[in-house]
Amino acid sequence: MSGHSKWSTIKRQKGVEDKKRGQLFTKLARAITLAIREGSGVTDPASNFKLRLAMDRAKQSNMPKENMQRAIDRGAGKGSEGDQFQQIVYEGYGPEGVALLIETATDNKQRTSSQVKHILDRGGGSLGAPGSVSYLFKEQGLIVVSKDSMGEEELFNVAVEAGAIDVETEEDAYEIYTNRDDLHRIKTQLEESHAHIIEADLIHRPTTTVPVSGEQKVQKIIALVEELEELDDVQKVYANVDIVSIS
Repeated sequence: MSGHSKWSTIKRQKGVEDKKRGQLFTKLARAITLAIREGSGVTDPASNFKLRLAMDRAKQSNMPKENMQRAIDRGAGKGSEGDQFQQIVYEGYGPEGVALLIETATDNKQRTSSQVKHILDRGGGSLGAPGSVSYLFKEQGLIVVSKDSMGEEELFNVAVEAGAIDVETEEDAYEIYTNRDDLHRIKTQLEESHAHIIEADLIHRPTTTVPVSGEQKVQKIIALVEELEELDDVQKVYANVDIVSIS
């Protein structure tokens, strides 16, 4: 159990503070639509793992039911908009040589590529070729549990018994990492143990990290990631930064 990096805590808190609700709903709707398309048109969340995760995130963000239904309909081919979206993952570098994975859902690849490249160039980074940094990340499940729901030792025991591969203690929460296919099962077992789940999702977790210290350097990386996340086409941004110290 470790808690060296503050990156996840910063990202979580900034997400709560800064997300524009209208933009958030747009991103959530696209995630639902893509999950159905990638799941061969399956609209039942019980049979479509990614759809279940996308709908859970939408519900946690209080997305209106009618918005969710429109996204489901688009994914099922009811209307032309859903057919236009595709998922594209861009790879690149930020300041201090930090590797970036940028997941997008776009209906205009040229526009998205241009916007991502422009932000990277302006923020001291660069766009990389496919495969240039993806090998530095591994897809895993992440379950974030509130510290208020149980103690550290109890949480650790429950998580390990359920089959978690790692548990980290951050300032505001516990982070439980799982194998991709175990995410839903372990989440269910934690809920049955009365753990308060803040979020659960599939992520790209870095296998190696770049240590960064100093407020100016850290803030430059955060600013770049936030500017990328403000793009309507960008769903998620992953960085392999390990914030050693901000002061």
